Amino acid sequence: MTTKPAEEGDLAAVFSRADLGGDDRLDLMEFTLVMESLGMTWTRAELQDRFEKADTNHDGFISFPEFRALMDAQGA
Repeated sequence: MTTKPAEEGDLAAVFSRADLGGDDRLDLMEFTLVMESLGMTWTRAELQDRFEKADTNHDGFISFPEFRALMDAQGA
C-alpha cells in the first residue's frame, strides 16, 4: 500500500508528536506510546519485535521512513 499525500502528512504529524526528544527518530518508549495512541494492542514482546523489524538500519531508533514503511505494512 502506498500512502497518499494527505496520509503522508498525517503520518508525519503522528511521528512528530511521538518524537518527544525532537531528534527526528523514535526510541522504543516513544514507539510504544505512539502505537498505543493509534490503538495498537500489542504485547511488550510484540512491540519489541515490530520495533526491531522496523529498525532496518539497526541503529536502535525508528526514523520517519522506517515508521512509514511499518505503517504501510500494517495497512494504516
